Amino acid sequence: MMVQFILNGKETVADIREDAVLLDVLRDLGCSSVKCGCETTNCGLCTVWIDGKSRLSCSVLAAAAEGREITTLEGVEREAAEFGSFLAAEGAEQCGFCSPGFIMNVLAMARELEDPAIDEIKEYLSGNLCRCTGYMGQLRAIRKYMQTRGEGPACV
Repeated sequence: MMVQFILNGKETVADIREDAVLLDVLRDLGCSSVKCGCETTNCGLCTVWIDGKSRLSCSVLAAAAEGREITTLEGVEREAAEFGSFLAAEGAEQCGFCSPGFIMNVLAMARELEDPAIDEIKEYLSGNLCRCTGYMGQLRAIRKYMQTRGEGPACV
């Protein structure tokens, strides 16, 4: 079955199985930032944007991508690198396995929420698991990143 969608700004056509999940199709198309961690929608590693909204690609049938705009970390590299510098400055960089999904959610949150409180940030990112760092450094990095965007104070 053929499915046509926009992937990171480019028209894309993929020949898929009817039961294929979007995660597998995106990886087959070379989007190595999309990771498989749990296959149960519990870890956030497979986070992508579908029409600008964060979604877990392990829970979406690839056929549902028809006519949609799919964005992976490869499609927002400049923004991701900018936020990554804030993570590094707070000593909150990670091994890289969970980073792409986490960063995709942070960038989506920065677009959706204006001046979120710490509890709102924690709630928004509650589905992103990290085994490498403590979450406080990540929270400081998020607040500082959002402050540079004019969206809130830098204190945690």
